[in-house]
Amino acid sequence: MEDTTKLNVSKLGTKQYWDDFYSLERQNFKENSEDTGECWFNDNDAEQKMIDFLDENIGSYRIAADASMLDLGTGNGHLLFELYENDFHGQMLGVDYSEQSVQFANEIAKSKSLDEKIRFKQADIFQSEWNPGKFDVVLDKGTLDAIALSGIKFDDGKTVVDIYGKIIERILEKDSVFLITSCNFTEEELIKIIETDKLKCWETIKYPVFEFGGVKGSTISSVAFVKTQ
Repeated sequence: MEDTTKLNVSKLGTKQYWDDFYSLERQNFKENSEDTGECWFNDNDAEQKMIDFLDENIGSYRIAADASMLDLGTGNGHLLFELYENDFHGQMLGVDYSEQSVQFANEIAKSKSLDEKIRFKQADIFQSEWNPGKFDVVLDKGTLDAIALSGIKFDDGKTVVDIYGKIIERILEKDSVFLITSCNFTEEELIKIIETDKLKCWETIKYPVFEFGGVKGSTISSVAFVKTQ
């Protein structure tokens, strides 16, 4: 059976693409401070659904208003800014491998006077020396989608998709939560990719379902995982 978690290589999986993208976004922001860039999956209201999910589950596992949060592939930092606006005021860190992305997010944070509340750092999460500590909540809104298109393989032949679950597991405390949203992978595929011996599927977020050719599905998937031990 074909492995549907293996995606074709695309320029959207390259660091150069995102450096160029956020360089342009930064220029637009300099010309118009109201233009804080793209909000990915806005058409599906995915970001708000992720925030609502966390808000509705305060008290479950390590989800709390003061929970420490890490946003992987933070882009312009929009998700963390919105979480802060929704009264999540714990330690917040956004990381991205694009230096242009990180500079852009920091510029926006400064413009909102949040540069001491929300930190942004350049990081390659697949480097063995990357060690940001452990977090109560880790977030991914479209990041796995992008890096899965990179075609990168490691010395042992594994891809970024193959090792993603273990990367996530390493930065979670026991009872910490990982919440991911994807437009490239189904709920079932995300569970296959992310689950490990210690990281298990907890909940899914519901989106409108369409039917085509007798098959039902959604254009977007959000799954929450919890580290059980």
